[in-house]
Amino acid sequence: MELEKGGLELLREAVMELKKGFPGLSWEDTDIFPDRLRPVLMEVAGRLQDNYPYFHPLYAGQMIKPPHPIAHLSYMLAMWINPNNHALDGGRASSHMEKEAVAEIARMFGWDVHLGHLCGGGTMANMEALWVSGALNPGKLIVASQQAHYTHERISRVLKLPYRAIPVDSKARMDLSVLEDVLKEGNVGTVVATIGTTATGSVDPLEDILSLKEKYHFRVHADAAYGGYFVLAGNMAEETKKAYSHLGEVDSIAIDPHKHGLQPYGCGCILFRDPAVGRLYKHDSPYTYFSSKELHLGEISLECSRAGASAVALWATQRLLPLIPGGEFAKYMEKCRYAALGLYEKLSSDSRFSIAFPPELDIVVWAPRAGSVSEMSKLSSRFFKKAAEKNLHLALATLPVKFFESALGGVEHDSETLTCLRSCLMKPVHLEWVEKIYGILDRTMEEL
Repeated sequence: MELEKGGLELLREAVMELKKGFPGLSWEDTDIFPDRLRPVLMEVAGRLQDNYPYFHPLYAGQMIKPPHPIAHLSYMLAMWINPNNHALDGGRASSHMEKEAVAEIARMFGWDVHLGHLCGGGTMANMEALWVSGALNPGKLIVASQQAHYTHERISRVLKLPYRAIPVDSKARMDLSVLEDVLKEGNVGTVVATIGTTATGSVDPLEDILSLKEKYHFRVHADAAYGGYFVLAGNMAEETKKAYSHLGEVDSIAIDPHKHGLQPYGCGCILFRDPAVGRLYKHDSPYTYFSSKELHLGEISLECSRAGASAVALWATQRLLPLIPGGEFAKYMEKCRYAALGLYEKLSSDSRFSIAFPPELDIVVWAPRAGSVSEMSKLSSRFFKKAAEKNLHLALATLPVKFFESALGGVEHDSETLTCLRSCLMKPVHLEWVEKIYGILDRTMEEL
């Protein structure tokens, strides 16, 4: 359903229904006149044209996915109330919807008992996880892979916790032998396992990390901001599937509904397996939490004011598309993975391209071949611009050459890094567009 055709009329009907809950109260706006609104709104529409077409399958660059129509409509509907989910006074219905939606996310990982809430995004979710880890293991080291998101190091500095990056193997996954050497030093408080790196979509070997936890006793935080929802996909490689099967054994999980969860931005989620960590959030507020003895979400969150509309949109999306294996949402995830595999197969069979290892999730990384690594990097940048002229929008990434070792026969290794092309095929419709995308890549390479 295109939003502008049927959705806005449906929204008008829903707003009329919402107003019935407040009989006798005026909903009239003040100081707003259509003749003044229109020119400003039209100017906004014009300014927003200066964007890439993030909504379209020919945008296959960064991790940007359009919200589902139900999320659009539910978010806009909630904005008539503009709830604040910090305290029940500010968002009574939306707070309950948040608790229900977060509980459904937790059940994806097998957690019927948990502590969790929504937040502004993956950075905030990871920050809360590391803040809890620092409180439970004060002064101890935070470690993550060199391909983990850069915010982990930044967050550790903010929290004044020591941080160390662990090298990765040729598939961008944490090197366990180096990790164990660091663990032997006896000062590691938390290991961050990345479940879907932002560069390549690689998944750290979680089962082995958990085995090391039994020996060295540290917390495990799973940064599944990007890859968390793939736990529902039934078409993962066996090695990747094994990592996902152990997600329920970690201490905390970050996941971003505004990535694969079909939500507008400003919707992350942090989950803790042990609800007892809620004691660390305890604080006094002389005016906030007196309206109800129920849990106010601000009592288990570092953030204060938060958009209740995010919770409403997420709840509605999960109501329409339940988070269950084999369900419609799970099939969306499987289509993204199939799309990445399809593009990988086409590129790997084309001698004009050098492609990294097979995708674990839905991210494909490759580069046009040339005589040397440095020449390939320059060619990648030219390719990026040339493809954009054909309305195919990719992304550039600079990665270690070892990720491409098996595909660089005969290429001079004059650099340790390679600037390559990267595609996030994270829209289910990408599966239907693989042929067309490859066709544009083919023509672009011919022109270059």
